[in-house]
Amino acid sequence: MDRKPFFLVAVHGGAGYHAPSDEKEVKKTLRLACTAALERLEARATAADAVEDAISALEDDGCLNAGYGSNLTLDGEVECDAAIMDGRDLLFGSVGAVPGVKNPIRVAHAVMRHSKQPDSLGRIPPLTLASLGARRFASSNGCEIVPPEALVSPRARREWQTWKGRLENVTQGNAAFSSELHDLHGRQDTVGAVALDMEGHLAAGVSSGGLLLKYPGRIGEAAVYGAGCWAQDVSTNNISDGMACSISGSGEYIIRSNMAQSLWREYHDSPDGDAHQVLESILTKFRDDTRETRETEQNAGILMLTMGVDEDRPTAPPTPRLWCAFTAESMAIAHATSTNPNPKIKILRRPLRDATSSPISISAISLSRD
Repeated sequence: MDRKPFFLVAVHGGAGYHAPSDEKEVKKTLRLACTAALERLEARATAADAVEDAISALEDDGCLNAGYGSNLTLDGEVECDAAIMDGRDLLFGSVGAVPGVKNPIRVAHAVMRHSKQPDSLGRIPPLTLASLGARRFASSNGCEIVPPEALVSPRARREWQTWKGRLENVTQGNAAFSSELHDLHGRQDTVGAVALDMEGHLAAGVSSGGLLLKYPGRIGEAAVYGAGCWAQDVSTNNISDGMACSISGSGEYIIRSNMAQSLWREYHDSPDGDAHQVLESILTKFRDDTRETRETEQNAGILMLTMGVDEDRPTAPPTPRLWCAFTAESMAIAHATSTNPNPKIKILRRPLRDATSSPISISAISLSRD
């Protein structure tokens, strides 16, 4: 009996701190993102198209730090980063510090598609476009342009006013309370998605408004190749698993670790394909490296989809499994599949730390094809 086509999408609302009072709104947004992407996949869209639609839905809601409602820069403006990667051909596109575009992920996808077009002069197409250049590219490639102030939500403006006042107070010689700094550093809920389409291809993407009070022009991991997302299809030639991941957290440190590509390499090179061990290794190294800088504790979160190949049956459909690993207080995720289309939504919370608890939370979710 022929199997029905199998496809899936998983999204995240970032690793950081998700207040219980925000849970209902965040879950609603994650549900909408899964539903939008699954509908595209059902219509035989590519995994990259589904990732674009999922992240666009997350960008449109003001409860997350991407697109509308993003954290504001030191100057009180929205500048967004976004990236997308296609596991079929390893093509990648991103934008950094782009103002005045409704959906940065759509511009990133346009950059990726542009790289497929031959250039009459043989110029190398860009991986990344930034700032006003990215906005001009968006305008000339059919992406929706909006007035920059249209991306500023009332909540983002209130938070900016509060923290700008605290920054000025600290500048005048008053010490910041550690609890205040904890709240500020927790506002890093970069969003992202991974998807598998009917043809078995993978894609991943990420989008972020960046740090609250960041310097104008700052670019985070959501725009950097190998840092914020990675996707690579199953290879039946050398019987290697497929993987797609989307990263959230402290951008500069994630860039330094080249986290997304490092995760792929370590998973690919793992002799037994132990994703749990690989995730623990990557995040342990991340924590160790950030502690060496004597900075306050930095956080990272990973949403990863693995497609496991059976070496004894390499032509059998790969086994999908979803992983979520993070060092922050919480991470919001959701997923839906063609066999279970009703989105499953969770806000995972790391247990309160004690002397025996692990600083890393890792969860695995089996995804049935039946």
